[in-house]
Amino acid sequence: MKLRNYQDGDETAIADLWQRAGLMQNPLNDPRKDIAFCLAGGHGEILVLEDEGKVVATAMVGQDGHRGWIYYVAVEPDRQGQLLGRRIVRAAEDHLKAQGVPKIHLMVRGSNTDVVGFYQRLGYRVEPVTTMSRRLDGNALAVGHQMDDAPVIITYLEMLARPSLPQIVPKTRQYALMGAHDISVNFYRYLYDAVGRPWYWTDRKKLSDEELANIIQDDKVEVYVLYVGGTPAGFFELDGRRMPDLELAYFGIMPDYIGLGLGPYLLVQALDMMWQKEPDRVLVNTCTLDHPKALPLYQRMGFRPYDRQEVPAPWQDPDNILDFA
Repeated sequence: MKLRNYQDGDETAIADLWQRAGLMQNPLNDPRKDIAFCLAGGHGEILVLEDEGKVVATAMVGQDGHRGWIYYVAVEPDRQGQLLGRRIVRAAEDHLKAQGVPKIHLMVRGSNTDVVGFYQRLGYRVEPVTTMSRRLDGNALAVGHQMDDAPVIITYLEMLARPSLPQIVPKTRQYALMGAHDISVNFYRYLYDAVGRPWYWTDRKKLSDEELANIIQDDKVEVYVLYVGGTPAGFFELDGRRMPDLELAYFGIMPDYIGLGLGPYLLVQALDMMWQKEPDRVLVNTCTLDHPKALPLYQRMGFRPYDRQEVPAPWQDPDNILDFA
């Protein structure tokens, strides 16, 4: 394995890698133009990991006179899981550190939780800043979660009979699911924010401590926390206050742990517990701000939509608490 800088003749291999790695979803991004623009500016470099003559990982790295930036971190899809991403990011950090750069910034779309978790495991953190942009080339393209006037679509789903639940084993060791009996308001707020922040969960943030305690400490409400290696990794909340309708009120995995098969595992556990209570109907809802795999996962487990509703986006509601970028 060889780590080196970009060389003449690398352009096609790198552009093809970025395509395979899913980095070119925005049709306005031209990999060859971006490569040339980076190298011509004098403040950027493209680092390459090469294995037996083949480019298997890249990182575009540069500094703007104030901070360092990393772009186009890519790993050959069939080589992912071999720590090549970690190695190329560390090489980018060393490159910037050698130039005296005190801090590195990078940008990840809010919906790309797998990548957010990857960088968090490397020591990066989500900072309370708002990234803004404006195109100067006359093009415009809505990509990812844009704070525009489009309404949020909520899909309400139901399950009328116990399904045949698959046996799912997470791709990790040392996991445990525990009921959080008499859960404290502070711990619940931590779980709610850690899981829901990327998906704009705000409803429970508007409640006072007393109002929230009245819900989560009700005898008919149960909260279960998933731990991985002794650390909270996700949770679900069952609301039986309207039995025989039983609602999966909240369900989610923290960004660091998405991609380990924990979501399907946790949902199977929740459904098994819910049907043991013999409800007439099991309910859940999701919306267009949630993880894109949420709705297909619910439907795959046996839920069926029964209603839809359009509501304003959370940033259009002055009562919402949007304490994140």
